Amino acid sequence: MRPDMRIMGEMSMNLARFVVSGSAVVAVVLMSGCDPQAGSAGSTTPPVPVASSAAPVSAAPSVAAIDAVTVKACGDLKKDIKENADRVAKAEKIGPPVGNVAVSAQWAAGSTAVIAHSIGANDAVSAAADKVQKEMMALGDAYNKSASAKPSKKKLDAAVKELNAACAAP
Repeated sequence: MRPDMRIMGEMSMNLARFVVSGSAVVAVVLMSGCDPQAGSAGSTTPPVPVASSAAPVSAAPSVAAIDAVTVKACGDLKKDIKENADRVAKAEKIGPPVGNVAVSAQWAAGSTAVIAHSIGANDAVSAAADKVQKEMMALGDAYNKSASAKPSKKKLDAAVKELNAACAAP
């Protein structure tokens, strides 16, 4: 008796979703510890206090350092979104049903990159990046639901525009 291919395909997609989602979580956890922040690179002061007329150095990062992190995050996010779009287009050429698994996995991978590169950005950029990430995951889920899926990317486009506006704001 041959197994029902529909059931096998669903199991395969569920396994792929589990592997990709698990990899995404692991990547985010690992990347969260690798975010270089200005001002967190260890102290250059001697271990013994020295009398000085200089003002004490604040442990909090300066506004310029925070803005530099946000600018870097915006550049990385824009690059990630463009690269992901190129990879999704390549995966879409494979065609269903295998292509849909590849497309879904690529949307999940792209959303992971967005999460990783939004760490440390200002609140507006982080919120906009979160919307982009959620829309990418929604597209990945939509591709997993049906072999003939061709979901709309309007919500993703709107979220990307919002991210670009947040990155352009001072």
